[in-house]
Amino acid sequence: MTFHQPPPPPDHRPEGAGPFGLGTPTGPGQPTRDRRRWLTYGAVALVSLLLGVGIGTNSGSADTGEATAADTKAGPRPTATVTETAEAEPAPTVTETVTAKPKKTEKPGPATSFSGEGEYLVGEDIKAGIYKTAGAEDEFGCYWERAKDASGEFDSIVANNNLNGPGRVTLNNGEYFKTNRCQEWKRVG
Repeated sequence: MTFHQPPPPPDHRPEGAGPFGLGTPTGPGQPTRDRRRWLTYGAVALVSLLLGVGIGTNSGSADTGEATAADTKAGPRPTATVTETAEAEPAPTVTETVTAKPKKTEKPGPATSFSGEGEYLVGEDIKAGIYKTAGAEDEFGCYWERAKDASGEFDSIVANNNLNGPGRVTLNNGEYFKTNRCQEWKRVG
């Protein structure tokens, strides 16, 4: 199928004008060199056009970061944000020295219980007060003695007794207490 376009009326074209306007006239009897020149220019123009279209198509498909006509019609593109987190430095070590205060302890004062064998200073070795014992450790009985001093003289004795069973005695500060063959003495008052 071939389309033919009728030439424009002769009075419409200026004299010497070809189909492309003023210039080299075309038609039979014209040298072929002019036709070749027009074909060469047309071919170059056509190739340039095709290259331009090809380049334009490739630039739209590559991700160059530039917006194309299709991108602007579709709306804004989302932006990706990358956040880098720095590695935290270790916290400084804090050392606190705490000195424990010792608890107040009572000085080991006079005892409130003691063996049934020995001599004790009341107020220094044993505490003053009322003491009791369960009695003798053997069949010979339990002997106790309160004295004014440690001389061992007969006139220094304040009180004494021999027990076969349980017994009690009241001891005062400054006295000496001597006990033989008795079970343990315990303060009861």
